[in-house]
Amino acid sequence: MGSMMAIKTVPVEGTLPDTEVVRRVLAGERALFEELMRRYNQRVYRTIRGILRNEQEIEDTMQQAYLLAYAHLGEFAGASSFSTWLTRIAINEAYACLRKLRRLSVVDEIPDSAEDIMRSPPETPEHRAVAQESMRLVESAVDRLPLSYRTTFMLREVEQLSTAETSETLGITEEAVKTRLHRARLGLRDTLAVAVGQSAPQAFAFLAPRCDRLVAAVMAAIERADV
Repeated sequence: MGSMMAIKTVPVEGTLPDTEVVRRVLAGERALFEELMRRYNQRVYRTIRGILRNEQEIEDTMQQAYLLAYAHLGEFAGASSFSTWLTRIAINEAYACLRKLRRLSVVDEIPDSAEDIMRSPPETPEHRAVAQESMRLVESAVDRLPLSYRTTFMLREVEQLSTAETSETLGITEEAVKTRLHRARLGLRDTLAVAVGQSAPQAFAFLAPRCDRLVAAVMAAIERADV
């Protein structure tokens, strides 16, 4: 990622509608783009995390998605919510990264044993900060789901979008969303059902230091591009 630089935060009411923030950014208040990032960093992270699993690739893809969203902000027509529009960009960039890395042959088979499901991937500092065992089990189990199920699960259960919102975001029918979610839940197995239900909304947290670092990098890139 590019070098960081200090940026001045422009205060804005948290209740200001996304469309108004977008309008003001397009009118020249580009620093307000930071507000949009901070509103949706968690969702964008979780969405991309459902497709990619390497933390550095995830952050790089998040940065690219935000820069692409900023560059095409004038094309946001308001037909769908800004969050849906942004999430679609994040999904497209994540799949582009997946293709570039030739990782389309990700695990598409549900493991046969509970031991395989519960074997955690290498921990990151963020995972260590999320210390509860149930959250580690959820993340490990979700990582082993087939890609289409994992993405749907991330949006529906972790990010807690509605079936309709998930359908619109992924460009599939609501029935397909329900089917994928059902199969994802089966894949997580009965032994993890309680942990998933209780802890999913707290899993895959995009913690403040990473949020600040990403926002600074994107805003610095925007600053350089607009000079």
